[in-house]
Amino acid sequence: MKKALLYFFGFVVIQFFLSWIVYAAWLLATGSSADDVLRAFGGGNPAAITAPMLVAASALASAATIAVFVWRRWAVVSPAYMRTRQWGVFAWCAVAALGTLIPSVALQELLPEMPDLSGDTFKLIMDNRYGYFVLCLLAPFAEELVFRGAVLRSLLGSMGNHWAAIAVSAVIFAVVHANPAQMPHALLIGLLLGWMYYRTGSILPGIALHWVNNTAAYVFYVLFPFAADMKLTEFFGGNQNNVVLAVVFSLFILIPAIYQLNRLMRRA
Repeated sequence: MKKALLYFFGFVVIQFFLSWIVYAAWLLATGSSADDVLRAFGGGNPAAITAPMLVAASALASAATIAVFVWRRWAVVSPAYMRTRQWGVFAWCAVAALGTLIPSVALQELLPEMPDLSGDTFKLIMDNRYGYFVLCLLAPFAEELVFRGAVLRSLLGSMGNHWAAIAVSAVIFAVVHANPAQMPHALLIGLLLGWMYYRTGSILPGIALHWVNNTAAYVFYVLFPFAADMKLTEFFGGNQNNVVLAVVFSLFILIPAIYQLNRLMRRA
C-alpha cells in the first residue's frame, strides 16, 4: 500500500508542479507581472490561463510522468502482450468503451448533482487543435502506466484479495481527477480497467479502452458542442423513454463485450 500511495503522490506532484511551471513561464514570457502570475495561481484571474497554455502544460506533465515512471521502473513497459496477438481483446475493449458512455452518464444523473470543477478547462483543451493529442493519446498512456501499471500492480502484490486491490485502485483513480462530476464515471471505468489489467498483466488493453473512451467524448464534443451541458433527457428531445432505450441499447453493447473479454483475455 505504501508504494501505491508513493506512486499516487508522485503523479500528483509531477502534474501539479510542471503545469504551474508552464503557466508561470508562459505568463512571464508574454509580459505578465509576477503579481499577475500569483493571482493566476490563486484563482484570482482564471482568464489568464489560456487553451495553448493548458495544452502545453498537460502535454509536458504527461510526458514527464511517463519518463519518470519508466526511468524509475515504477511501471514496466513491455510489448510482450502484443506478441500474443490477442487482437480480439483490443476490438472488444473498443466496444466496451462505447457501451459504458450512456449508462455512466445516466447513472451520474440519478445521483445528487455534483460540481463540475474541470468542465471549462476540458472545453478549452478540446477547442484547441492539439487537444486530441493531449486528451486522447498522451493522457490514456500516462494514466494507465501510473494507475494500473504502478498503483494496481503494487496493490495486487500487497493485498490478498485482487478485487479489493482493484477497488482501491479505482477509488484512487477517481479521486485523482479532483472533479466530483467526473468521479462516478472514473470509478466505474477504473474498476473495468483494473479487472482487465489483473486478467492480462498488461496496460495495453486498458490503453485501448481508455483511448476509445476519451476519443468518443472528444468526437461528441466536436460534433455537438451545444450539448456539452445538456442532460440526457434534453439531448433526446425531452423524451425519457428515449433515454431508457439508449441505456438498454448501450447495455446490449457493453454486456457482450465484457463477456467476450472475460472469455478471450489471458496473461502474456
